[in-house]
Amino acid sequence: MKVQSLFQNRQIFSFEVFPPKPDVPIGKIYETLATLKNLNPDFISVTYGAGGSVPGASTAEICAYIQNQLGIPSIAHLPCINETKESVLEKLHTFRELGIENVLALRGDRNPAVEPKHDFSYAADLISFISQHGEFDIAAACYPEGHPEAADLDTDILHLREKVQAGASHLISQLFYSNRDFYVFREKIAAAGISVPVEAGIMPVTSKKSIERMVSLCGASIPKRLAKLMARYADDPAALKAAGLEYAIEQILELRKNGADGIHLYTMNNPDVARYIAEAVSE
Repeated sequence: MKVQSLFQNRQIFSFEVFPPKPDVPIGKIYETLATLKNLNPDFISVTYGAGGSVPGASTAEICAYIQNQLGIPSIAHLPCINETKESVLEKLHTFRELGIENVLALRGDRNPAVEPKHDFSYAADLISFISQHGEFDIAAACYPEGHPEAADLDTDILHLREKVQAGASHLISQLFYSNRDFYVFREKIAAAGISVPVEAGIMPVTSKKSIERMVSLCGASIPKRLAKLMARYADDPAALKAAGLEYAIEQILELRKNGADGIHLYTMNNPDVARYIAEAVSE
């Protein structure tokens, strides 16, 4: 099933998982997926494992398992910065063989130690290429506070419009911790002529170190209220996690009330966190 068809006058709730690292037993990801299945997500996206995942648990293999064994639509992440046209065609061929219909087309993070390929400079280039080579439903990423490499939010939205014009049918946002930022972003993209559905990406705060790392990578900000929570419970990890989960639940409930097209929960492969939040926000 193509994910685009799910956005029909209802709010979507979905999860993100990632392929297990080499030091994690392969069974862990399938235990996580079993829990997520019971939470009835509309779809599950799987991040790109570039040789660092457990053999037998690649992005494509996990997506196929989600779709073919669990009966849940899946989206395969596909970053292009280190890909050639030939390697992308190979991946698209694998997706087709496995019955995967949905792709999240990304530029991907730059790695100073790796010389990037030059076939795809931007995600819009990849989206256009995929559109020409198969009947895939293509999602794209968006940044409510602007991409960290963009000159400003308005410039980033112009690039986002190029992604949509190239063939992206829906958008999944980077994490954010102020819903106001998402609402302003939503108004700005509408003014720019972008009308495809936008899912709000929510990453619960479960540890101070991990969130500080994530926001430094993606350029998201930490609002005063959340910063105070993190400072208050800096020496109490359990209390910080509890407060972080409640913060995420509050974000989701408010986003739903204010008409978000959907919620994409970054599970961090933690089924207990996903279950706690999903049950708390279930209608």
